[in-house]
Amino acid sequence: MPAWPRTTGLSRRELLAAGAATAAAGLAPHPAAPASAAPAPAPELPAFELEEMGVAELSAGLGSGRFTAVGLAEAYLGRIEQLDGQLRSLIEVNPQARELAEQSDGERRAGRVRGPLHGIPVLIKDNIATADRMETTAGSLALVGQRPTHDAFVVTRLREAGAVILGKTNLSEWANFRSSQSSSGWSGRGGQCRNPYALDRSPCGSSSGTGAAISASLATLGVGTETDGSITCPSHVCGLVGIKPTVGLVSRTGIIPISWSQDTAGPMCRTVADAATLLAVLAGEDPRDPATAALLRRPPLDFTGSLDPAGLAGARLGVARKHFFGYSPEADTVIEEALGALARSGAVLVDPADIPNADDYGDEEYEVLLYEFKAGLNAYLAALPPGQGPRTLRDLIAFNQQHADTEMKYFGQEIFLLAQKKGPLSDDAYRKAREKCIKLSRRKGLDEVLDKHRLDALVAPTGGPAWTIDLVNGDHYLGSFSQPAAVAGYPHVTVPAGFAFGLPVGLSFVGRAWSEPLLIKLAFAFEQATRHRRPPRLRPTAAL
Repeated sequence: MPAWPRTTGLSRRELLAAGAATAAAGLAPHPAAPASAAPAPAPELPAFELEEMGVAELSAGLGSGRFTAVGLAEAYLGRIEQLDGQLRSLIEVNPQARELAEQSDGERRAGRVRGPLHGIPVLIKDNIATADRMETTAGSLALVGQRPTHDAFVVTRLREAGAVILGKTNLSEWANFRSSQSSSGWSGRGGQCRNPYALDRSPCGSSSGTGAAISASLATLGVGTETDGSITCPSHVCGLVGIKPTVGLVSRTGIIPISWSQDTAGPMCRTVADAATLLAVLAGEDPRDPATAALLRRPPLDFTGSLDPAGLAGARLGVARKHFFGYSPEADTVIEEALGALARSGAVLVDPADIPNADDYGDEEYEVLLYEFKAGLNAYLAALPPGQGPRTLRDLIAFNQQHADTEMKYFGQEIFLLAQKKGPLSDDAYRKAREKCIKLSRRKGLDEVLDKHRLDALVAPTGGPAWTIDLVNGDHYLGSFSQPAAVAGYPHVTVPAGFAFGLPVGLSFVGRAWSEPLLIKLAFAFEQATRHRRPPRLRPTAAL
């Protein structure tokens, strides 16, 4: 979910698309290395049998008796104990994790396998409600002690599929919608999450903890959430596959909101196959989320059936150059090589295929999100069990002011203050801004370019390489490809495309609403042709 603008030389569109920011609680800054310095040697990490293992291999091992759910859970918990002191990617470990794993093993022995994730360890972001002994706080100290009475819909789906929820991941507090100078991966409750490829670099946000943890093999699968860039950006800088689904494919019930028109949960995984498997579990109609009613009018979508290594043959892909190339020479170099790989795999490239009006609705997106955040968050807080915690956005503002030494020692809450001034969703200002966003991002934006060139999808760099964490000046954010799909509510898939100075760079595929199977097919074929994913080694700094 988004980070919001500071005064820089970037356009409002680029700033709104950021999904990121700065600072770190308890972060000891690493001294910058001179450009001529030899790269810091990768540390020797403890050997880990499960490193990079995916769902298919683990499931086969569980079925054959090679693994048990308890053994998998304990192995990952041991990995967390060894590495997460450096990463700070988790806010809390599930105290019932072993109990859930024992239950999973017992069910398997009795011949009952719940679903495709039976016994598979999963991490979820700390803005996703669980009705258990864990807390759901969006990283804020204001919600400590508040426990929802119901699981989020996506948590129910995970439990029904047999997943073992290992814990909650750190995030940019309030999904990066508190301050225009916030820190990607920083929360009052969790401190500063770090990038596993270079510990002095940003993990991006807001699903930063999920990105760092899954990349470092602290669990098999991860669930993030996005409003604008918060699945795709941390996936890209942490070397993962991230899927930001069509709004309405995955229910938002039980997820602390920013925007009913843009919010969604989605997979963050090490492979396209794992992401497709997880998406099949998360997706589904939920009567409590009207956006998912569209699924009742559509034929079922097959995600895992799209895993075709020849899936790029004959695909028409448009290269969205204007606005989305040029801000990072390093990212451009990686993506130019990726374009060559796409062509060699049989794709037809339409270059350029620029998105009309891509720079014309940034202010309106921000306006929409301010209105929707106030309305959605007030409704979420009001539904929490009665107690002493905040019940409104106004209460949260007061809490932060009263606890400024812990909650606002690095940045403030100016976005909270702007949102609090907004009126109801019936305001003309809101309705006009939302109408402009829909028109320019869909019919006069993505739909227009896809129709004009008869494209299957658009491709572009997901963003630039991860920037250094800077507590004083904030993020050194350059740009991203997140905004068009985010505002339109259309799907966006990022997949590892290469490295710059040892830092991952992702290639994005964006398509029409409900085109996840096609985008997964394209991303899988690219992944299989190039195999750029490499596990991180927790270097102290980039390979300069």
